[in-house]
Amino acid sequence: MKIKTYIQLLLLFLPLVLCTACNKNNGSVKRETSIKVVTTTGIIGDLVRNIAGENVEVTSLMGTGVDPHLYKASAGDVEKLSGADIIFYNGLNLEGKITDILGQMRKSGIFTVGVAEEIDKSLLFSPEQYEGYYDPHIWFDVALWKEAAKVVMKALSLYDAQNASVYVYNTESYLRELGLLQNYIQKKIASLHPDMRVLITAHDAFNYFGKGYGFEVMGLQGISTDSEASIADIKSLSEIIAARKIPAVFVETSISPRYMRALQASVKARGFDVDMGGSLYSDSMGSRGTKEATYIGMFKSNVDTIVESLSRTIEVADSTVAGDG
Repeated sequence: MKIKTYIQLLLLFLPLVLCTACNKNNGSVKRETSIKVVTTTGIIGDLVRNIAGENVEVTSLMGTGVDPHLYKASAGDVEKLSGADIIFYNGLNLEGKITDILGQMRKSGIFTVGVAEEIDKSLLFSPEQYEGYYDPHIWFDVALWKEAAKVVMKALSLYDAQNASVYVYNTESYLRELGLLQNYIQKKIASLHPDMRVLITAHDAFNYFGKGYGFEVMGLQGISTDSEASIADIKSLSEIIAARKIPAVFVETSISPRYMRALQASVKARGFDVDMGGSLYSDSMGSRGTKEATYIGMFKSNVDTIVESLSRTIEVADSTVAGDG
């Protein structure tokens, strides 16, 4: 382990020390059992496992196909949170329905970290229609997820200082894996003609993806699925698709496809058949045991689906599942 690198990484995240120092368990307390970590989403759970290795026992509240925007904590969830040593959540209002509970856990003395909230705000996207709020879907830009990995590393190092060198080592290893993922994404997207890089999904979960990888992104719903798509939203977007002959739109695994089916039908009524390009993982990963059950596998699957669907010719798109809606 490079001592210089270790010191630099710890100093880089010194501000988090000040905002979490009130935790009664923070410090270098010697532990004989695994650290109990509870995360809100599976995506954050996967990140923690990569950084912590065997030193922690990770439980994620939200499983496959769960929409964090609408998730409501059960009594069992509250019990899990109350028994945690550390809680990692995304923040930036992703977990809107349980934000108050997370605040209560912090006040009770549990070390609670909002991963996205610790990232430099200048790197975040703040849409005009959500003035004062930031887009929480940071994981769709690998560069930002690298920053998230460092936040987790620092938090674990603060709580469990005796194993800090392990967390730093694991972070360096994972950052290399994320670098390889970045190369894969860029190479895959390079095969797609720039004019075809238009991504239309159920809600605005892919703004960071668009900004990071050169896609024009349009979502039928807003950043949160708590808002519903209106008839006017469907009409407006269907007009764009028909006029520009965009070959495919995408449903999301954590959101009902009904609005996208309505969009597809609206486009058809304008004389153009748009393909339902496949399902994308947005706010949750794949089922346990599948390659999409990890952040890296999920991201690769999304990119493969997007590129394959948008690479189809208009003739192919016209002849496929237009009648599926």
